[in-house]
Amino acid sequence: MVPEVSGEQEYAGQRLGLPEQGPRSVASWGRRIAALFVDWVASLLVAALVESWGGVPNTNGWLTLLVFLLEATVFTALAGGSFGQLALRLAVVRLDGRPVTVLHAFVRTLLICLVVPPLVFNRDNRGLHDLAVGTVTLVR
Repeated sequence: MVPEVSGEQEYAGQRLGLPEQGPRSVASWGRRIAALFVDWVASLLVAALVESWGGVPNTNGWLTLLVFLLEATVFTALAGGSFGQLALRLAVVRLDGRPVTVLHAFVRTLLICLVVPPLVFNRDNRGLHDLAVGTVTLVR
């Protein structure tokens, strides 16, 4: 259950009962974008290896996107965040306290791949991808 705070919200996550700063606070956009950059570079490198060793062409970047989808889905379900999020000490958690399942992680990552859902967000910095599966990205 999500606690509601009456009145104006002073910081992202206040309505959710999260601290303003430090561990378990809502991750800033800067750290989230940096994590996405790390994930994308790692996906580019893996796609380049698959292309050179496996002979699978990276037509228009689709292989890179597929690698990103698989990497972020698996890492989020198993470790609580994508490779980039873990490197930057971020975690994806469900608001109900249950673990993020593979299905939740897949839907969330698929929506990130569509680009628009993360750009539409609420005052808790939860994009449509987080709202759809009941997650929030926090500082570890």
